[in-house]
Amino acid sequence: MKRDYYEVLGVSKEAGADELKKAYRKLAMELHPDRNPGNKEAEEKFKEAAEAYSVLSDPEKRKAYDQYGHAGLGGAGGGQQFQFDPNQFADFEDILGSFFGGGLFGDLFGGGGRRRSSGEERGSDLQYNLKLTFRDAIFGKDSVELSIPRLEACGTCHGSGCEAGTRPETCPQCRGAGQVAMRQGFFQMLTPCPRCEGRGRIIPKPCRECRGEGRLHRKSKVSFKIPAGVDRGTRLRLQSQGEAGRFGGPTGDLYVVFDVEPDARYERDGFDLHQRLEVSWPLLVTGGALEVETPYGADKVKLAPGTPADHVVKLVNAGVPRLQGSGRGDLYLHLRVAVPKALNAEQRQLLEQLRRSLDGEPAREGEEGFLSKVFGTEKSGKKKRK
Repeated sequence: MKRDYYEVLGVSKEAGADELKKAYRKLAMELHPDRNPGNKEAEEKFKEAAEAYSVLSDPEKRKAYDQYGHAGLGGAGGGQQFQFDPNQFADFEDILGSFFGGGLFGDLFGGGGRRRSSGEERGSDLQYNLKLTFRDAIFGKDSVELSIPRLEACGTCHGSGCEAGTRPETCPQCRGAGQVAMRQGFFQMLTPCPRCEGRGRIIPKPCRECRGEGRLHRKSKVSFKIPAGVDRGTRLRLQSQGEAGRFGGPTGDLYVVFDVEPDARYERDGFDLHQRLEVSWPLLVTGGALEVETPYGADKVKLAPGTPADHVVKLVNAGVPRLQGSGRGDLYLHLRVAVPKALNAEQRQLLEQLRRSLDGEPAREGEEGFLSKVFGTEKSGKKKRK
């Protein structure tokens, strides 16, 4: 006696489409024959769950089932053996595709495979790691040439793999489908054809140069431009510069991944640059113009009197060019006090006088002349302002 379909899926009679699909997905994952090889009980339960979902997911069939039970379904569950119809389960591929590879469900139940119209295969993508100087990463380079080992199309057969005057033929075993059917108990599985390896074509007379592969190992020159502003880890895609495809298939891509050497002067943060800059303390005290070197040449920064020793100066648009956009990042100057390691006698005497003056100690005899050399006397300052 058939079990109630709602009981089979473990849902209530008010269950919506999403709840039905979720319940069936869970059972299908658990009971699928690929996960339970040789388990007849799991196979029968899988079949039962598929039958229940096929009825309850169809509004018309569900309405008839709710009113009359299994008897209201006629041949689709009303006493006859349930038959899997791939056209009936249009959404099974959506349900099981993410687990079983998409499109396989129709193949399991005899729905037929997708014919591969040609045996072409896309070539593999390649990756090349390129080290750059800090300056080249910022400003880019107009022309770079690399020597890349890769598989290229055979010049003798032009990538076809066939000897001159011949061409590929339809595989006699799969008749061009690229797949053959295999029965495994209740199920019919479609697998890649062993004769043509799933391509649907065979090469009766392989090219002597490439032995039917259609490709040969070569070292090739690749030229390209490095855009300004690349950073460590930036990946540049060069289309159709990877390996040649098999049997006339499209060429893969080449990805150039950059590694940038560190710089003794600048530290990079995205498109901004940071630089530690030592400044003499008298300039911080009195203020004035500070000459700095940026990646784009010399520049001047005006410091206000009494600038703190840990002050940060921002130079707008003096950083790294933006890869996807206009303008550049900024340059941040982190000021630090430059402490001299050696002083001559006069410099030491001047500093000592200034220290005592700042501490409020009276000037010693004859010291006024030295201080005036640095900061000027009150009278001289008045004269200068006039």
